[in-house]
Amino acid sequence: MKTTTESFKIHGENLLKKIRELISEGNIRKISIQDKEGKELMNFPLTIGVVGAVFAPVLAAVGALAALIGDCTITVEREV
Repeated sequence: MKTTTESFKIHGENLLKKIRELISEGNIRKISIQDKEGKELMNFPLTIGVVGAVFAPVLAAVGALAALIGDCTITVEREV
């Protein structure tokens, strides 16, 4: 399968909302979150068919991270 990479610059307060939007799209393979200096803070793969309660701990971690950082970049690997 072919993949593409896309990046979004976002403020920490909108991080959780954007991650939820991306997960709901369903064609995401991997999400990475970097701080404004480019240091990777979090990286998690998304497998096909995994939804619901499995993401609860990941979303809780993203929410905690969002409270601590300002500007960040989300890099998304998508299947096309």
